[in-house]
Amino acid sequence: MNGPVLPAATAQLVHLIFEWLALAGGVQLYRWQRRRAAQPALLQPGSFAVVVGCVLGAAIGNKLVFWIEMPHLWQHATADWRLIASGQSIVGGLLGGLIGVEIAKKASGIRHSTGDQFILPIVAGTVVGRIGCFLAGLHDGTYGVATALPWGVDFGDGIARHPTQVYDMLFVLAAGALLWRWRAARARSPGLAFKLYLASYLAWRLCVDGLKPVPYAYALGLSGIQWVCVVGLACYLPFVFRQTLETRHA
Repeated sequence: MNGPVLPAATAQLVHLIFEWLALAGGVQLYRWQRRRAAQPALLQPGSFAVVVGCVLGAAIGNKLVFWIEMPHLWQHATADWRLIASGQSIVGGLLGGLIGVEIAKKASGIRHSTGDQFILPIVAGTVVGRIGCFLAGLHDGTYGVATALPWGVDFGDGIARHPTQVYDMLFVLAAGALLWRWRAARARSPGLAFKLYLASYLAWRLCVDGLKPVPYAYALGLSGIQWVCVVGLACYLPFVFRQTLETRHA
């Protein structure tokens, strides 16, 4: 199967457009959910702090995890400052956004969970963003290794590869659909749905990134993103298990 083959400049522009569409669409979905739930507008002090914390945290995590994934690029960063600002990481955005929201909530005195309303925007944003990754082809680092499977995609180098961008879209859609189906049961424990989504996505990325070329191998041959997922799961799973058990015994 032949995939899109775009010039580098065009691929970067297309990718950028889809990134902004993902961000804008996610924000609108988040606002729609709040209006539907008759919650305060985003410009209210507490709500605004949470959104700002999420955006800033996601932006920082986005870049930080990319540089963990690509440490070998640092040697070229002094010659081209644009490399400092390049690259994206959904894993970094999710973890950074989580930390940013928790810091904002603590500073604002907010005690209730706010994570569940982020699931739909995250799912939609991931799907839109991954479309941009797929269209960017070999100019984006999210394609898979060679495969003989019939759905392998040739992005222009004559090699049929795992379309890991599509795998990612299918996973987040399936995870989001399951959590939506179980929304009534999860409503008894606010925040659990988001915890389950984030933990499942980290586990998924730990596995599916094994189908991608490793730009820089760390211990055990894992990539930087895979090790971030390992650390994230080790820190986050205890909270998931505790809340799950509390919900069952409630």
